[in-house]
Amino acid sequence: MFPSTPQFEAALEIVKTLRAAGHQAYLAGGCVRDLLLGRTPADYDVATSATPGIVLEMFPRTFSVGAHFGVVLVASESPGPSLVTEVATFRSDGAYSDGRHPDAVRYTLSPEEDVKRRDFTINGLLLDPLIDSEPQPASEKPSLDGLMDYVGGLADLRAGIIRAIGRPEQRFEEDHLRMLRAVRFAARFGFELHPATANAIRALAPRIHAVSRERVRDELTRMLTEGRARRAFELLDETSLLAQVLPEIARMKGVEQPPQYHPEGDVFTHTLLLLDQLEPNCSVTLAWGALLHDVGKPPTFRRAPDRIRFDGHVEIGVSMAAEICRRFRFSNDETRQILALVQNHMRFADAHRMRASTLKRFFRLESFAEHLQLHRMDAMAASRNLDNYNYVLDSWQSMPEVAVRPQLLITGRELIAAGYIPGPAFKQMLRAAEDAQLEGQVQTPAQALALIEKTFGPPPHAGKIYPPERPQRVSETEIF
Repeated sequence: MFPSTPQFEAALEIVKTLRAAGHQAYLAGGCVRDLLLGRTPADYDVATSATPGIVLEMFPRTFSVGAHFGVVLVASESPGPSLVTEVATFRSDGAYSDGRHPDAVRYTLSPEEDVKRRDFTINGLLLDPLIDSEPQPASEKPSLDGLMDYVGGLADLRAGIIRAIGRPEQRFEEDHLRMLRAVRFAARFGFELHPATANAIRALAPRIHAVSRERVRDELTRMLTEGRARRAFELLDETSLLAQVLPEIARMKGVEQPPQYHPEGDVFTHTLLLLDQLEPNCSVTLAWGALLHDVGKPPTFRRAPDRIRFDGHVEIGVSMAAEICRRFRFSNDETRQILALVQNHMRFADAHRMRASTLKRFFRLESFAEHLQLHRMDAMAASRNLDNYNYVLDSWQSMPEVAVRPQLLITGRELIAAGYIPGPAFKQMLRAAEDAQLEGQVQTPAQALALIEKTFGPPPHAGKIYPPERPQRVSETEIF
């Protein structure tokens, strides 16, 4: 019995419609694989003998975004949010000059011919959903009535193997990104790479540079956020892909750390232990922050008389992480948060000694919960001492928001009204007033102005002192 989901029902209706018109139609690819593994597929793809033109005519709501390659998107007509199903015509591909798309495709009536141009055996299974069948639990030998297996995909699912269909070199030459996909699937399912497939990846690893950086970024992000990040990066290293896509991470291998603080071993081992703690569906920024938090250690390693040191590794790491984010074309918002995680990950060690104003400003960091998560993972991957984490967590949770971000007692407008001349010193004055407010040293606008006058001197222009009726507030940016 199939999962009763809107996605399955939409795909089933497409299969029924195509069959009623005399065409072959089956569920194909990852959805069949997931059903055999006892997982609920996120979406369903349909493979058919009907050409794209026929599919476009048969269904009222279609999108021909991939019709040149035999792919049409069919939108459901059911009430509620529209569901889109990918419908692909059986085809045989020509050469792949760009390492991504076939130069030409030839449509075929043979499902076997279509399957043999796909990537991996476990993704090359077809299933007739009109035959009543019941997926078996993952612990059982997988089988489904109506299954069509031309490439040994069922046997590889049973054995836990990722194997390229046909000659692996040819599959990876066709689409170089398949090398990263092989690693991701192996990590996701806890499978092993078939030796011939792994050897082909090692031989062709430099070809990954022909793939767009966005596509590489997206595959790496999936590896980091699917819950098996450590295994994924171990496989990237074993297949020589890591040195190609993230040489900065590969250079962590063998970089010693002071054993009194890092009994776990070198920087690469420490980073893998962090990745091992990433939960499925964690945020992209937390995942990349965990990966890059110590990226500045290899270039700053030095063996001092007292112990191994990494002087300035945070600053260097921020610079390196910024370059990596540029390389992979992360959004500005994602880059800003990833760099903030790298920049602030060592500050927890000083939390017990922070002034109240410094601690409160620390709490103001955007998505502070991610900073906490990263520090906890960092500690658990090293000494496992959570004293700093618990102190900061308790302080953060117990402190009211109004104490962290109180309404400012004075702004640039009040400084002008008091007789100060706008200029660079305003920033320092306002910072001093806010720090005093956060420390609880001043509670009123008059006290804040008095503190500024004591610290920076009286206003150069004699004039009206802070008025009894407070003027309407405007931000500092509105004044300057």
